[in-house]
Amino acid sequence: MNPAKVIRSRVKDLTDLPNIGKAGAADLQLIGIGNPRQLIGQSPFDMYRKLCDITGTRHDPCVIDVFMSVTRFMAGEEPRVWWAFTDERKRLTTKAQ
Repeated sequence: MNPAKVIRSRVKDLTDLPNIGKAGAADLQLIGIGNPRQLIGQSPFDMYRKLCDITGTRHDPCVIDVFMSVTRFMAGEEPRVWWAFTDERKRLTTKAQ
């Protein structure tokens, strides 16, 4: 869903989350996330690795940005567009190398 349209009190399904549509919801379900509350405490990087392992595909790193957006939202932050996390992801992955 477009982050500008997200209403926290109405988030019940995965597609109610910021930046999550049908494809994103399917990816979350593949890694065992069936409802938004299950995102609380999850690591976006671990989620990404799990998705890549399960599908046998290296997904675009922007998927990490989407995962960052939803885990942060469920931790209480305001909804933001996924690309607001790109610079942070790049900094974090550069440090890890």
